[in-house]
Amino acid sequence: MPLTVRPRRKRSTRIAITLLSGLLPILLGSVILYMQAERTLEQSARHTADEALRQFELMLDNTAQAARDLLPLAGETCEEVKLALREQVTRRPFVRSTNLVWDNNLYCSSLFGDFKEAVNEGDYHEGKLWLMNGNPVTPNTALLVYRLSDGRGGALTTLDGYHLSNILRLIGRETLLLLQVGNNWLSADGQVHQGPLPPLPVAQSMLVSPDHAFSVSAGFPKGETWRYMADEYPPLFSLLIFFGAVSGAIGHVVQKRSTSPSHEMLRALEAGEFIPYFQPVVYGDSKKWSGAEVLMRWNHPKEGLVRPDLFIPFAEHSGLIVPMTRALMQQTAALLGPQSAVFAQPFRISINITASHCRDLELVEDCREFLAAFIPGSISLVLELTERELIEPTDITLQLFEQLHALGVMIAIDDFGTGHSSLGYLRKFNVDFLKIDQSFVAMIGIDALSRHILDTIIELSAKLDLGIVAEGVETQEQADYLTAHHVNFLQGYLFGKPMPAAEFLRALSHD
Repeated sequence: MPLTVRPRRKRSTRIAITLLSGLLPILLGSVILYMQAERTLEQSARHTADEALRQFELMLDNTAQAARDLLPLAGETCEEVKLALREQVTRRPFVRSTNLVWDNNLYCSSLFGDFKEAVNEGDYHEGKLWLMNGNPVTPNTALLVYRLSDGRGGALTTLDGYHLSNILRLIGRETLLLLQVGNNWLSADGQVHQGPLPPLPVAQSMLVSPDHAFSVSAGFPKGETWRYMADEYPPLFSLLIFFGAVSGAIGHVVQKRSTSPSHEMLRALEAGEFIPYFQPVVYGDSKKWSGAEVLMRWNHPKEGLVRPDLFIPFAEHSGLIVPMTRALMQQTAALLGPQSAVFAQPFRISINITASHCRDLELVEDCREFLAAFIPGSISLVLELTERELIEPTDITLQLFEQLHALGVMIAIDDFGTGHSSLGYLRKFNVDFLKIDQSFVAMIGIDALSRHILDTIIELSAKLDLGIVAEGVETQEQADYLTAHHVNFLQGYLFGKPMPAAEFLRALSHD
């Protein structure tokens, strides 16, 4: 089978990925900070609008009270009530003037005494408030007029626009704050504008008074979010740039490492650096050696022995696992083949396979060559199905297992009980052995739930007439428990660690 190796990325692609790795945390961090700034500005606008609404309502409550006090006097002569009108102006801090109305005519004013001016109810929003841009006495100066009527009589009280704009300026110091009454609205510069309220570009918040006919809008000008970030977040931006630089450096290093391992592993395969280690498997009853599991190790010329979890997954992903397994089988046959004459009974040799081995029938030929190196009947070859990749029950897979069984090769499910497909393999494939994962063995005498799962697996194997191997046996207590439950084979540090070929052969000759 040809080796499939990922092509090395072009230099421009590597540079682009490095830049992207560096920019991504900066961009994501900036987005998060932007969203946080928006939330902060929204809270600020809401708080400002709420405070302004509260202040305006206090002023209008005071003004409305003045109108309520004066309304019973409507209809009396101006000479009789003008002192009462002026008294309200004196007592109420925000009231600029008071007026009485009869039959929609303003006839008495705290400013002028007797007065005559028609009152148009349509000028007042909801018949209550009129935000006007001054009067003949104070032109171009905002006034807020409060109207209260009862039958033919009525009372008008006015608020000086200075107080209104002062609130807009002081409370809205950091925001844009607007007061709206009907179709008129007041800005912080004291000017009254007609027409729809202009939208506030950032974090607009509008609150409507529940008691009086006005609303308050608060917000910020365009670009305020970025200005806020520039003022408040410089340390965080510095931190983002630092993380971006670190991420870019990591991306650069990872790319160098991700493009070179395939070449390095191919070199190691050609140099024969992938070597077999052997871990003994013993009979459950006699504890004598029944065989061994063949484990792959990488004897790197510089790094020494490389742990399998650091290279096996990449070998599977890159397509190198098949030729690496083939080389492992060839080395194992060369080492153990000459010893097969001394095997008193078939010696079980277990080798791991993955989904990559099940995509064609070449594994059958590899096993045939492996068995040919031994005296017929001296060994039993067991292939252990690992679950790092799911093995699909295709026509090729089913044909492969059928031909392997015809050769006398047995199939085991590795780490049974932990993978998502273990039970599916039992249903779809004709297997011979189950290997209990060491995580269940380790819980013997410690965790009742794991022990129950272990007992269930043992019971299942008995009902299906399958052999069972327990791996990871490290204590005598575990060995005794498994033996008492009639587990066929045991494997673990209690009986021997994975060992190089020379050490294994010496131990085998003395077994």
